[in-house]
Amino acid sequence: MKQPVVGFAGMSHLGLVSAAAVAGAGFETVCFDTDPELIASLRQGDLPILEPDLAELIKANGARQRFTSSASELGPCDVVYVALDVSTDAEGQSDTSALKALIDSMIPAMHDEAAFVVLSQVEPGFTSALSLPPPARRYYQVETLIFGRAVERATKPERYIVGCADPSQPLHPQLEKVLSAFKCPVLPMRYESAELAKISINCYLVSAVSVANMFAELCESMGADWSEIVPALKLDRRIGQFAYLAPGLGIAGGNFERDLGTVRRLAAANGADASLVEAWMRISRRRRDWAAKTIQRALLDRKPGATIAVWGLAYKENTHSIKNSASLATIAQLNGAKIRVHDPEVTVDLIARQNVTGFDDPLRAVHGADALLILTPWPQYRQVAPLEIAQALSGKIVVDPYAVLDSAGAAKAGLAYFTLGRAIAAS
Repeated sequence: MKQPVVGFAGMSHLGLVSAAAVAGAGFETVCFDTDPELIASLRQGDLPILEPDLAELIKANGARQRFTSSASELGPCDVVYVALDVSTDAEGQSDTSALKALIDSMIPAMHDEAAFVVLSQVEPGFTSALSLPPPARRYYQVETLIFGRAVERATKPERYIVGCADPSQPLHPQLEKVLSAFKCPVLPMRYESAELAKISINCYLVSAVSVANMFAELCESMGADWSEIVPALKLDRRIGQFAYLAPGLGIAGGNFERDLGTVRRLAAANGADASLVEAWMRISRRRRDWAAKTIQRALLDRKPGATIAVWGLAYKENTHSIKNSASLATIAQLNGAKIRVHDPEVTVDLIARQNVTGFDDPLRAVHGADALLILTPWPQYRQVAPLEIAQALSGKIVVDPYAVLDSAGAAKAGLAYFTLGRAIAAS
């Protein structure tokens, strides 16, 4: 039997990366989007997203991965994924209207034996509520997208979680061929279980981050050092070396926030207790203000009009997404200060604040500033020596929540260095 042809509808972050991974596994892959301008750009190799190794993967795929704005080209596909990113509002509420419209546009083009897979993240009940295709050919697959690590996650998945109408029955044979090519466990389960599995995974990760943030704050007030404690936790088999134990400036990016909001709504609708989620959100909001409060105490209380350099606008490294960015939240609290910003991917015009100036070089942004805030842990910032920063600053304050700089090097350079999880130095 010939290899299945695989279709992907929706060339947003999720769809583009997922399609590239499937094409990279050797399958002919049809990439459909209703936006002809986007398709034209993709054909030219002009990607709308930042993702390490993605451009190289698509180039290596060559003719196996083709782009189209015509839904009819999904007709020969044996497996068709709908993989549009689902947007969320400030409350974490998903808007599935664009996803539903995309599904309506692609279903008529599919042949009668093709498997249809919802890869977009949706709330429990979405997949079973679809009227077409029939349940025997309809699936929900949990996506594995992590911004900045998406290619790695898509090409080397840990497992596949697949929602089915009847998990006791074999998967569609063509879908089975696609999944088996990645040589990882496949976990079939009912639709609602799979949809809720994604949310439960994210909530466990939020729990780990919340524990790290809570104890990091205790360390700051007690003279302990969270970075000394982390190795002990990672050597505990019940926690492990890959645990989310790095403290940060609250939950950001949109995906975790969406799932926390979903759990709150589901709990309210079903009479369940979601007070744990409320606690995670309180911890997140408290830590989001850490950088602003730290620089306020260390500098702005005595010099309200100070000049502050900020490295990083994206919500995390290796992405240009600013969804719920802690950096933007911090900048919004620095009223009266003059802000000099550098980010390797995000342009400063997205901020639209009069007191913010953008620079194309991180040390140029630092030059003459009273303090530096490193609010996105971009890899290139780790390459800058603390001594260079000390020489460029007119002041000596560095607020580095993610410990991008070497603390010993910062101390040797004479910097007043503030990071999460350690006692805050006297200002």
